[in-house]
This record gives sequence, structure tokens and C-alpha cells, in this order.
Amino acid sequence: MAERIDHDVKPTPIGPDAREELERLLQSLHEQGMLRFANDVVSAKSPVLKVLLDGLGKQATLNAIQNLSILGMALSRIPPEEFYKLVFGMKDALAALSRSPTASGKEEAPGVTGVYRMLNDDELWASLRPALDAVQAFSRRMAEPADKPVTQFTGKQTEM
Repeated sequence: MAERIDHDVKPTPIGPDAREELERLLQSLHEQGMLRFANDVVSAKSPVLKVLLDGLGKQATLNAIQNLSILGMALSRIPPEEFYKLVFGMKDALAALSRSPTASGKEEAPGVTGVYRMLNDDELWASLRPALDAVQAFSRRMAEPADKPVTQFTGKQTEM
């Protein structure tokens, strides 16, 4: 009787394997000059590391990093549709301010009668109400103590 022959069928390659991908990545990094840059950074580790640590150790740098993280936290709570309305509302408000007749100084003061009419203008008050509410909310937030912003945002205690 004949002996059994073990034969493993290799799967048909459907794309580059990991080694080929690694070689391609390495070649791309070389062509873009990233390998030379990384090598230069590693070779000059002492001066570069000293500059980075000196920069990160300053209070102004730490403040900037914390402020950017707070901005990120605030932006993460604003839905994109609300942020869109906010940004383009501010753009429209600035455009309205720049073409306002009072900006050019051509409009006269309304006088006592004009002020009385403005006090009774329901449409004016309806449009001013959101702005007044915004000023109140801003004032309330400014009155709150803010010792550790991350603690207030997440509710977790911080050690800094």
C-alpha cells in the first residue's frame, strides 16, 4: 500500500501581505523624508528633548494646553447643527453691524417719542428676549467659581 502524502494548499493571495505592506510604508516614509527627519530627531535627542521639556514646563504652555482642552470639552457638548447656527449667526450679525446706518453715523436719534414706540414694539422685544436670556446665562456662569474646570465638566476629582 502506498504511503499518504501530506500536501498543504496555499491560499491564493488576495493582496499584499504584511511584509510587503511594511516595505511599502518604509519606502513611502523614505521618499517623503520622514525617515531622515525621525533619524535627525533621534540623533539630536538631547537638544530637542531639552527644548520640548523646557517649553512644556512653562506655566503659559500648561495654560494653553488646558485652555485648548476646555475648548474641546465645550465644543463636544454643542451639537453640530447648533454650532452651525451659532457660527453663521455671528457672521450674519457682524455683516449687519458693518452695514448698519449707525455705523456710518447717518441715522438720527429716535427722540422721546421714538423711544416710547420702541418700548411698545412687541417684535423688537421678541427679538431682544434671546439676547437678554443669553446675557443672563453668561452672567450666571461668570459668577460661578471655577477652580478646576475638568472636575466641573466630568464630576471627577483632579489632583492638579
